[in-house]
Amino acid sequence: MQGTLRTCEKGHHYYKSSDCPVCPECAAADKPESGFLSVLAAPARRALLNNGIDTLEKLASKTEKEVLAFHGMGKSSIPKLKEVLESAGTSFK
Repeated sequence: MQGTLRTCEKGHHYYKSSDCPVCPECAAADKPESGFLSVLAAPARRALLNNGIDTLEKLASKTEKEVLAFHGMGKSSIPKLKEVLESAGTSFK
C-alpha cells in the first residue's frame, strides 16, 4: 500500500499510510549529528523531546519504565539509551 500523498509545510511531497503528520525529509534533516539523540530513530527522538528530555541529566532522572511509556518510544531504544548513559557514567533512575 502506497498511502496518501501529502505535502509538508516546506513543500516536500511524501506518502503516508498512517495518520502520522511527520514528513520523512524534514525528520531526516532534523536528526542531530552528535549527542545522545543522534543514536535514536526519529519517533524516539520526538518522544524524548516532547517530554522535555533534551539532556542526559534529564534522561537520567527518569526510570526505564517512564521513558518506555512515552508515545513513540520503542523497546529497541532502551539499550541504546542505557549505553549512552553508561558511557557518561550514569544510568536511569
